[in-house]
Amino acid sequence: MTTTLTRRVLLASALSLGLAGAAAAQFPERAVTLVIPFAAGGSTDVVGRIVAERMSQELGQQVVVQNVGGAGGSLGAQQVAKADADGYTILMGTVATHALNPLILKQKPYDPVADFAPVSLLVLVPNVLAVNPELPVNTVQELIDLAKTDPLAYASSGNGTPLHLSGELFKSMAGVDITHIPYKGSGPALTDVLGNQVPIIFDNLPSASSHISSGKLRALGVTTTERAPSFPDVPAIAETLPGYETYSWNALFAPAGTPPEAIEALAAAAKAAMADPAVAGRMAEFSATIVASTPEELAAHVTAEMEKWAPVVKDANVSLD
Repeated sequence: MTTTLTRRVLLASALSLGLAGAAAAQFPERAVTLVIPFAAGGSTDVVGRIVAERMSQELGQQVVVQNVGGAGGSLGAQQVAKADADGYTILMGTVATHALNPLILKQKPYDPVADFAPVSLLVLVPNVLAVNPELPVNTVQELIDLAKTDPLAYASSGNGTPLHLSGELFKSMAGVDITHIPYKGSGPALTDVLGNQVPIIFDNLPSASSHISSGKLRALGVTTTERAPSFPDVPAIAETLPGYETYSWNALFAPAGTPPEAIEALAAAAKAAMADPAVAGRMAEFSATIVASTPEELAAHVTAEMEKWAPVVKDANVSLD
């Protein structure tokens, strides 16, 4: 009897120690670094900081933001691709890092599929087609008609950016030739469009929204298939060009080989963060649509984005060193 009791006590102790060890090894045990592959202040940085703060509460560990800008997001993405695959270094990826750069850059610093483990697609952010009010057009169709008879130009935040390629997709689908004028960022591009040096711009809706509201820009259409809740009177370009759709997006990625339990914990924390009414309110301020996808849905999204943009990049003959 004594021997049996002793065995039971030892077994219970062993089980207790095993469970305690498993609990101690649960992810995360320390701070997580969220790499933002762009400079501070942009929409990706704003989204990242909001999400990082709320995910810190969910994970019980600090999510620390690190801005690693340069090369259109490639430097930050490359840093995460080469980081330890333990879940403690993750990336705020975008359409630039995971669809456009891999198609445009002659030197491929990373593979957007093989080098990353998808975590969650967080938000979609509309772009907008806008014009200086002095341009005599009020609709997308009027712009298309004018472009077929008069030489026009559009501004973007730079060669190979999502906004540049939004313009190229528009030209292709509308059957028009509008000259692209690249700038080093949305700020300088907006300045010249507001001053009517260039009459047309493709920009992120959050960046252009104040100028649209003040009447300094005339919004002709948003680039998502649905109208933006913050500007319900602005049509979707797809209402004139069926099938037209572009947008910026933000998603979380970890290095390939990150343990499934870490991916699950990060995805669950991201989903909870995006479900927070305070976070949803902040996202609504710049017309971001919350997705909070599963890892599998994000993987499918990246594949679809690369397939969509590959012919646009080829037709526009865009490449960067």
